Parts: sequence; C-alpha cells; structure tokens
Amino acid sequence: MAASLTPYKDYDSKSKFLFAVDCTVFGVSENRLRLLIFEREVEPLAGEWSLLGSFINRNESTRDAASRILLELTGLDNIYMEQLHCFAEPNRDPGGPVISVAYWSLIKINQNDREFNVDNHKARWVSIDEMPELILDHGEMVTMAIRRLRERAKFYPIGFELVPKEFTLRQLLSVYEAIFDHKIDDRNFRKKILKSGLLTMLDKKDKTTSRKGSYLYEFNKDTYRQLQDKGYNFEF
Repeated sequence: MAASLTPYKDYDSKSKFLFAVDCTVFGVSENRLRLLIFEREVEPLAGEWSLLGSFINRNESTRDAASRILLELTGLDNIYMEQLHCFAEPNRDPGGPVISVAYWSLIKINQNDREFNVDNHKARWVSIDEMPELILDHGEMVTMAIRRLRERAKFYPIGFELVPKEFTLRQLLSVYEAIFDHKIDDRNFRKKILKSGLLTMLDKKDKTTSRKGSYLYEFNKDTYRQLQDKGYNFEF
C-alpha cells in the first residue's frame, strides 16, 4: 500500500521564487529601429538602464501582467505583444531568486490618436545600435527579441503594427528597412507589396513631403486572413 502523503507537504518544503515580466518594446522612427528603455527606480541597480518590467501580482497571468505594465508605463493598450522566453538562471538578479518571463511588443512611436509620454518613469527611445548597457540579462532579452522580430517579419505582416492606420508606401518601406537593417529596392518592394493584395489604396494623399503628394493606403486584414494558410514571404 502506498504511503499516505500530507497534503501540500512537498510544496511547503521547496524554495520560493519571485516571478516578474520584462518587456522589450520596439518602435520605428527616422528609418531606425528603436527600443524603449527606462531608468530603474528600485534597488538593486536603481538608476541603471532597464527594460520595462515588474513583479507579477497574485491571480495574474504573465500576459495580463505584461499588458498591465505596458499600459501603466505608456498609457497604451491593445499593443502587439508576444511571449519571448523564460529567464531563470539562479543568480540572474542580485536582489534574490527571480524568474522573468520576457515579452516583446511593437508600438507606433508617433501615435495619431493618442500620444504617450516617454518622460514617464524616465523612459526614452534609443536606436538599437546606440543602446546603452542594460541591467541583468536584459541585453540578452533584446538580442533574442530582435531575432524573433526579424523571423516574424519574414512571414507575417507585423510591419503594419509600426505605421499609422493610414500610411504611404514610403513609410511602410522605411519600417521594413529598419526591421531588417538594410536598404530595400524601392521598385521591387512596391511591386511585391501591391501584388500581394494586402493593401487598400485610399482616395487621398499625404502632401506633407511634396506638392504632388503620395497616395495613402491601409492594411487589408481580410486578404491577410486568406493568405495565412499558405503563408506569405515578406523578406525583401
């Protein structure tokens, strides 16, 4: 006969850990991929550059915690977000045993309908190639997130998360050049993206850069749903 066990006895005898989420937030401006960082406000390592993060509350999923943190620190909700990786090295945090579930997300830096203030929590946007040293293993999180972003961008139209709802082909091209970190042939890009059927041309133009203006487009979600089964190559 199997020995009876005291309920939860095994749980009580184990070491306790804290759980946190850290968010790698990307945006694009001036044709460059940028990262949102902020000065850490608590010890240890207060004042050092960090990703956005916080401990997870009781009865809160990691995704809910990440959404809460992004809303609190940017004032934005419904942000594109994906889980990245679990960072659980035993001595990763000098403050104690902390397991971090990392997420990465995309934000339109120039919000048309609502601006968010990056001065909140001493946050700022930095170009990826000018990123300062980050605390703990946050640099590793960023490297992994950039790789994941580029993998996703090859087969899914996530670049549309980084342009306004209505955008020019030049704006969209700049986003993909920033993501892949290289120049893309303008003519081939236009031909391929227009042939895909993923854009709907609007009967209006953006005339902020020239008198003639450039036609505005919006993303066609219905066409994308049709392409999801067979996939689409967004590598330019």
